[in-house]
Parts: sequence; C-alpha cells; structure tokens
Amino acid sequence: MDLLLFIGLGFLGLLVAAVIVVGVAVLGFGTPVRDLNQTTVKSIIAVLSQVVWSGFVLLYFYVLVRMRTQAPFWRTMGWRGLPFAGQTTSLAILRCLGGGAMLALIVTFAGKFLNEKAELPIEELFRSRPTVILLMCFGILVAPLVEETMFRGFLYPVVARRFGMAAGVIVTGTLFGAMHAQQLWGGWGQIGLLIGVGIFLTWVRARTGTVAASYFVHLGYKSLLFLAFFCATGGLRHIPGGS
Repeated sequence: MDLLLFIGLGFLGLLVAAVIVVGVAVLGFGTPVRDLNQTTVKSIIAVLSQVVWSGFVLLYFYVLVRMRTQAPFWRTMGWRGLPFAGQTTSLAILRCLGGGAMLALIVTFAGKFLNEKAELPIEELFRSRPTVILLMCFGILVAPLVEETMFRGFLYPVVARRFGMAAGVIVTGTLFGAMHAQQLWGGWGQIGLLIGVGIFLTWVRARTGTVAASYFVHLGYKSLLFLAFFCATGGLRHIPGGS
C-alpha cells in the first residue's frame, strides 16, 4: 500500500510541480506564455520541476516516517555508516566515488557500440549554457540524494522483504531505468544501460547494507559524466547545436 500510494502521489506531484514552476515563471517573472515553448525556457522549466518534485518526495518520506516512528529519519531510510572494515570514512567514500567513476567509464565505452540514430529527448536539455549549468547542479547536488533515498532507501526494502534480495535488486534497478525512459525514449540501448546502472547501484546497497554506499557510487558516476561533458565542450563554450 505504501508503494501504490507513493506512485499515485508521485504522478500527482509531477503535475503540481510543473504547475508551480510555470506559474512562478509567468506570474512571478513575467515570462510570456508564448515563450514557454521555446527550447531553452521549456528545458529550464523541466529541470526546475524536477527540483520541486524532489522536494515533494523527501517531504513525503519524512511525513511517512514521522507518522510511524520517532527514530532518526535518515537512518530509517537506510542511510548508515559505510561498512568497510579497516578503512577510514574518507577512504571509504573515495572508494565508492572511484567505483562510480569506473561505472561511468564502462557505460560510456559500452554506449559507443550502440548505433542509435534517433535524437533523444534528453538532448534538448544540453543545448544552452544556462540549462546545462542548472542540470549539472541538479544532477550532482540533488538527484543522487533523492533517487538513492527513493529507490535504494524506500523501494528496495519493500520488494526485498517480500520477494528476496535478488528480486529486490533486479526490480529496483529496472524501475530506476524505467523512470528515466522518457528522457531516453527511442534510445533502447541507452535505456538498457541505465537499467544496468540501476541494478548495480541496488546491488551495492544490498551488499553493504547502507544507502550511503550507493549514493557515493551514484555521485561519482554522475560527476564524471558531467565533467566529461564540461571538458568536451571547452568549459561549456562550445555546446553542440546550442548557445
């Protein structure tokens, strides 16, 4: 029931978040309605809507936990210390970040063998410098925190308790990739790779017993991908097809 309720409220939250961002843009900043379909404006609204929705998600989890227990929120959501024996916390974090960077390299290399000719919807978000900067901030500072709390902290335990760890890893990873499918629609190979990323992140969480491990792996993965794009575009000065 918790899962079904979250899915229903999640879709509703997406609509509410979009309405809030559009309303602020039109009423607060005086953006003409006709400009909302411009690529840059539409992309900024899409990213900001994700930011607002992410806030809704964390608020929902916080209320859900507080309704049932007075235990520490983050620990209840699976955030515990990194369990690498004989290593300091800093070294354990670097180990996870390095694993995430290695995962990014593997995915990038594998993606070279995918002959996807269709333009992916997510490419619209990489055509203007302001949108890319906003997306980078969201992708590094917000997305790993919220997605790991949502998938590895909330969803994985729900599935694993009912169907076992293996099913929890596969189902959670698959749903992680499916959530991003709209951004990659038409790039079926990329969607498959992202499902693989989701399965790996969930395996890390299951293997270590803490969301903190999968979070730092996720953070290393995203950070290297954005760093590569930053370097490839000359510090965002030469964005392909953009400004």
